[in-house]
Amino acid sequence: MLEKLFQLNKFGSNSKTEIMAGITTYLTMAYIIFVNPAMLADAGMDKGAVFVATCLAAALGCFIMGFWANLPVALAPGMGLNAFFTYGVVLGMGHSWQTALGAVFLSGVIFILISAFKLREWIINAIPVTLKKAIAAGIGSFLALIALKNAGIIVDHPATLVSLGDITSFSPAMAILGFFLIIALIQRNIPGAVMIAVLAVTVIGLIAGDVSYSGIVSAPPSLAPTFMQMDIAAALDVAMLSVIFAFLFVDLFDTSGTLIAVTQRAGLTKADGEVPRLGKALMADSTATIAGAALGTSTTTSYIESAAGVAAGGRTGMTAVTVGVLFLLSIFFAPLAGMIPVYATAGAIFYVSILMMFTLKEVEWDDLTEAAPVAVVLLLTPLTFSIAHGITLGFVTYAAAKVLGGKAHELSTSVWVLAVLLLAKIIFVG
Repeated sequence: MLEKLFQLNKFGSNSKTEIMAGITTYLTMAYIIFVNPAMLADAGMDKGAVFVATCLAAALGCFIMGFWANLPVALAPGMGLNAFFTYGVVLGMGHSWQTALGAVFLSGVIFILISAFKLREWIINAIPVTLKKAIAAGIGSFLALIALKNAGIIVDHPATLVSLGDITSFSPAMAILGFFLIIALIQRNIPGAVMIAVLAVTVIGLIAGDVSYSGIVSAPPSLAPTFMQMDIAAALDVAMLSVIFAFLFVDLFDTSGTLIAVTQRAGLTKADGEVPRLGKALMADSTATIAGAALGTSTTTSYIESAAGVAAGGRTGMTAVTVGVLFLLSIFFAPLAGMIPVYATAGAIFYVSILMMFTLKEVEWDDLTEAAPVAVVLLLTPLTFSIAHGITLGFVTYAAAKVLGGKAHELSTSVWVLAVLLLAKIIFVG
């Protein structure tokens, strides 16, 4: 049965290797079951319900990717997109979390439509490579700001806007310890490094009396507070168009980049670099996003941590299915997730932010028409506290820099169209 489902022999693998690869991938990304509920709770959502929604959305995405696309790529609610959901859309723009879920749902529907009608290639090609690199780095800097703020490492200041907090106090010190522990474990190739660090800091908090013990295993919390609570009607408001676009835009390129990187690492790409069963993989991603919004969580996307499972020998969808099963089992560990303090996840978020800045090494810094847009996205995404604003300003800067730098011929028609639309949005909507 397994051979028929996953073609293990064709890909030179076996069930034992695939299961171990799935466990490896799960351990590298399991931190999301602690981080995502804590982050969305800041938006006013029920933490227990979001925990269950996170596990269910991740499991569903993994099952679709594994059984249908037969790729060793795991999915879960994405870092960066959950930050945009909470701190950008809800707390920054003042929308309700129900409206934000509606926007996530609609972005998933549009994702399916552009895949079905072959518009995906046009959109991907419409975005300059420079801006694709800038967006990943910009989200990374945004996550870094959130991590430092949540840990109390940076605090607000009436004269300078931000200042260094008291890093000798317990919360900042624990966040710093967690971050350095992650570095130490990652460098030693220890599986589950991020999760180990988060749990270790939590244990220290328990010993210090800063965290209250509430158990490890229990029946899953109720999903009712978030299930089918998305407000699609409110998300259809004109003011939400940029939000829907941002969710779609980031998910589309994050997923495409992850699929390319992981399948290349696994030796599954074709001679021309094409990802096998790309259409099915993207449909798995978009379907999981729609289901996740209905369950009560932010955008579900493919995880670059899947590369860890590939490095352990994962070559088929059985790896992803194994990850999905482990996420389902995680539902019974809600008390443990509820005990995780903010400072324990801050180090993990900061670590993820560093991973997302790797694209900066590929920027042509000697060409100002390339460097300027990257700098705008990198700096203004965190300073405006908005991924959407960072993308918008970076896109407009890219078009302006090329025109003023005498390189207008490098701008495609699609770039012109998007730049004009985004500029109009800045002028008339804000």
